[in-house]
Formats: sequence, structure tokens, C-alpha cells
Amino acid sequence: MQEETKIELFERTPIPKAVAKLAIPTIISCLVMVIYNLADTYFVGMVGDPIQNAAVTLAAPVLLAFNAVNNLFGVGSSSMMSRALGRKDFDTVYRSSAFGFYCALICGILFSLLYTTFQNSFLVLLGADAQTIEATASYLKWTVAFGATPAILNVVLAYLVRAEGAALHASIGTMSGCLLNIILDPFFILPWGLNMGAAGAGCATFLANCVACIYFFLLLLFKRGNTYVCVNPKMFGFGKEVLLGVLAVGIPASIQNLLNVTGMTVLNNFTSAFGSDAVAAMGISQKINMVPLYVALGISQGIMPLVSYNYSSGNVRRLKESISFTAKIALGFMICMTVCYYIGADTFVRLFMKNKQIIDYGSRFLHGMCLSLPFLCTDFLAVGVFQACGMGKESLTFAILRKIVLEIPALFLLNALFPLYGLAYAQTCAEVVLAIAAVIVLLRMFRKLERKR
Repeated sequence: MQEETKIELFERTPIPKAVAKLAIPTIISCLVMVIYNLADTYFVGMVGDPIQNAAVTLAAPVLLAFNAVNNLFGVGSSSMMSRALGRKDFDTVYRSSAFGFYCALICGILFSLLYTTFQNSFLVLLGADAQTIEATASYLKWTVAFGATPAILNVVLAYLVRAEGAALHASIGTMSGCLLNIILDPFFILPWGLNMGAAGAGCATFLANCVACIYFFLLLLFKRGNTYVCVNPKMFGFGKEVLLGVLAVGIPASIQNLLNVTGMTVLNNFTSAFGSDAVAAMGISQKINMVPLYVALGISQGIMPLVSYNYSSGNVRRLKESISFTAKIALGFMICMTVCYYIGADTFVRLFMKNKQIIDYGSRFLHGMCLSLPFLCTDFLAVGVFQACGMGKESLTFAILRKIVLEIPALFLLNALFPLYGLAYAQTCAEVVLAIAAVIVLLRMFRKLERKR
């Protein structure tokens, strides 16, 4: 019965319905994650202290580094699971999920230990100065020293659950933590509550991630015998097929996120030279821009099981139609969001902090950032397809191109030519080139698959 349900979704359900069933819950989950990130910024902004807001911005690269582990074992294992499902190789499905789960658990524990041991070095590297170091350390104590394991584990479990087509359950688990975080934020952050400022935002995030993990554990308990997600330690091992299959996709995805951390750290270090107002404004603009960015991410992640399954089973026609349909919907949405953000930039920034200098900085930053959205969407979708099909080489190439070859050099060049304000246009410059490359590589992949068929 379980197998028939998966076959129906992946092989016979009309493409618009299949894409909607997989992508919509994932998009909603991603949007809730954005809202809870915005909630941190919003409630910390209500304190009226730019230093507290700057602390959340400076800490962002460390939290983004969690995604390196999430992608290594979440994206890698889920792609392996879906491709094995397409081949009807169920033993590999079980072993891939166990491998992803236990490796994520181990990495979460190591993350906490490393940060705790080298805390001062991390804070300096992030760009914290005498003004912001205490608030940044307080935020990271909860989110990393205590919270790395639940933060990583709940995301990896969502990937594993989504790999077998249960996108709704994956999204509910993620959203349960995010919604709790939004509820807890004002109580922990604001003066009428515990008045913890940035540290309160971190504490709320830690508790919320713990709740999300509990949801997934209960789900697996109630669905045991009716799910391909396996956390039985007896199935955990380093078999060659599983190890190479997961790492071939996971390592490029992980490197991509590590390079994102590097890029964000470079950006924050450049911005911090212009003061805490500029850092706070950059953080606000980035989080506003995250709304459509996470929609693009949700779309690319949501259709990955569908792409993986049909690629592995050799259904080229359904594979192409799924990607084409998704691209049209996603690009239309991104173009609309670009227009809205460009026209109403100052209004969006004003929602988070009514500081004239920050509003001026933030609106100009958002003008530059939003122009990247249609191109970024194309890039995200292509990389999601590469990951779903086990094309690790292509994923790695795009990761290196995005940050090392294009975006980070653009940060140095644009900041030299247009101090501070040029920083916001670096991503757009990179994504235009990557979007063109993405279309070319996808077309070549389709032609190659057609020849094989």
C-alpha cells in the first residue's frame, strides 16, 4: 500500500497536482521559517537598540553554517533515498536515511563543542567589535552552544521525510518549531517580558528547534512499519554505495553553504566598517529579501523527490515537464516580487525599525538585492535538479562560481567603486551569469537524456 501511494504520486499524478502536493507544503514551511527569522529581527528591533539588531546579523553566518551539515546529510541522503525508490531498491532507502540521521546527530554535537572551545576566535572572525561582542555571544550561546544539535537534526529529518513524498508532514514538523519561536520571541526579547534582547531571540530559537525534533520523533514512532525513514542504529553504516551516493550530492551542497557563510562574513565585515546602523540595515534588508528567496528554495527542494524518482526510473518526458512547469510558475512570482520590493523598499524597511538612517541605508540595499531574484530563482531550480539527479560535479561547479569566482570578488570591486552601497549589487552580478549558465547546462542535460532514451 505504501509503495503504491508513492508510485501514484511520482508516476501517474498530473504534473501540476504532483508539483503542488510536493512544493506547496515545502514553500509554506520555508515562508514560516522566513517569518520566524523576520520575527527575531522585528522584536529585537522593537528594543530600539541597533547593537542588539547588529548582533543577530553578525551571528547569521554561524547559523547559515548549519546548512552545510543540513545539505551534506539532508540533501545528500534524501536524493539518494528518492533515486533508490525510483529503482525500487528499498534496502538502500533505509540505509541512506539511517546514514543521514546519525551523521547529522554527530555533527550537531561536534558543532557545539567546537564553538564553545573557540568562542572568542569565532566572534572576532564574524566581525563583532567591542560594541557588539557581548550581545552576539549571548545570542550564539543559545543557538549554537546549546542549540546546534536540535537545529540541524530537525531540518535533516524534514528532508528525509520529504524524500518519500510526505511533504506535508515534513512541513508541519518544521512549521511547529517556527511558529513556537514566533510566539516565544516577544516574551523573551521585550522589556515587558524577560527583557533578554538578542539573547532572548536565541533562547526562543533553541526551544522551538527542540519542539520540532520531538514532532519528528513522534511521527516516526507512530508511522513505524509504514515509512521508509529509518533511525534504527543497526541500519547505520558506511557501505560504499550509500556513502558515495550521499556524499556525491551532499558534499557539493555543503560546500555551497560554506561558501555562502564565507560570502556573508565578507559582506558583514565590509558593512561593519560603516557602523552598527549600516550592519543593522543590511541585516534587515537581507531578511526582507529572504521571503522570495525562500520561496525559490522551497520550490526547488519541494520538487526534488519528483525529479529524483523520474530521473532514476528513466521517465524523461515527465522529468522535463515537471521542471518546465515549475520554472514558469517560479519566475512569474519572482518578477512580481522584484517590482514590489523596488517600488516599496523604504516601506518594507520601516516595518522593522523606525530609524531614519537605517531606513535610508536599508531601502538602498534592498533596491540592489531584489534585482537578483528572477536570476537567483533560475539558479536555485537548476541546482535543485542537479542535486536530485545526483549530479554532484555540476552542483559543485555552480557553488564555486557563485561565491569564489563571482560574488566575493564583486564585493571587493563594488565596495571600492561605490563604498557601502555597491555591496548590495554583488549578488545580482553573480546571479545573472549563473542563470545563463544554468539554462545552458539544463538544456544539455535534457538533450543527453533524450539520446540515451
